Amino acid sequence: MILSALLEALFPLACIGCGRPGEALCETCVPRHGPVRELATGPLHVYSVGRYAGALRRTILAYKRGRRDAGAALAAVLATRVGAFLPERAVLVPVPTLAKRRRERGFDQCERLARAIGAGSERPVLLALAHIAGDAQRGRSRVQRIAARGRFRCLAPELVAGAEIVLVDDVITTGATLRDCAAALNACGARAETAVVLADA
Repeated sequence: MILSALLEALFPLACIGCGRPGEALCETCVPRHGPVRELATGPLHVYSVGRYAGALRRTILAYKRGRRDAGAALAAVLATRVGAFLPERAVLVPVPTLAKRRRERGFDQCERLARAIGAGSERPVLLALAHIAGDAQRGRSRVQRIAARGRFRCLAPELVAGAEIVLVDDVITTGATLRDCAAALNACGARAETAVVLADA
């Protein structure tokens, strides 16, 4: 607590969007307004808070680089904005982060987002997916991203069978990762037809 207070005094927090001191996202930069974006990627219906640009993009990148207050701000925005689109009996399943990225950041950003939504909407969170392959989508071309399949496996077939799953991710680009996750869950008898994300690129 003392160290945290000292660090804040020496290096005060500032809004990632505009630089105003005080918090990760000030009231002006929080993407509260405008319609939630509805996207279709194959059989999945995806709900996005906004475009991957401006203050939203900068805040997501800061979160991925380890700024936890940015994650808290984003989680609150996501929980507030997409709550109305969650099926009544939904089970939230975060898209898993690669182990290497978890070690670098010290946390799994999508798991934190899912838990924030779950706490606000009283939906359960299930860590039901794991990577089969260790390669990330980052750095791949659009064609390579779309072609990537079979990268995830379901860890809890008995728990997802018959469940209505909502996938949780930070950014959607081509939709290949979400489709791949949905396929792994559906193969075990789940109904993974919806996803929520912070932004679409």
